[in-house]
Amino acid sequence: MNDLLGELRDQREIEALLARYASALDARDWERLATCFTESAVAEYGGLLGRREGASSIVAACRSVLEPLDASQHLIGTIEIELDGDEARSQCAFQAQHVRRGPEGGANFTVGGHYHDELVRTPSGWRIRKRALIATWHDGNPRVVAPE
Repeated sequence: MNDLLGELRDQREIEALLARYASALDARDWERLATCFTESAVAEYGGLLGRREGASSIVAACRSVLEPLDASQHLIGTIEIELDGDEARSQCAFQAQHVRRGPEGGANFTVGGHYHDELVRTPSGWRIRKRALIATWHDGNPRVVAPE
């Protein structure tokens, strides 16, 4: 029974980590966003952001895209978690709505897909060690998230 309770607790903590990532992005809470990653984390965002190494580089990349926006909303769902002691893998669906008034072609850009993560338990809780964003669709005006 203790193993089951431990697994359920780990799964819930990982789900909370994934939600914290999304809410930190939308709140523009860069310090909170940094708590989602290990210091040496790697993120493969593709397209606009490319590969980023280190929590501070990941946060800076997210900040560079999101700060110019009027609003964003990142939704996480369909979470699958595979636990392996103090390590885990997860996959979750995401949908990210970006709004910026002004660019020619419209104020909205939405992208959807999946995050594939490798996670590790640290003394401060679960953290993302590696994240890959796999975009599978988008709609709207990509100029919304393009550098000015």
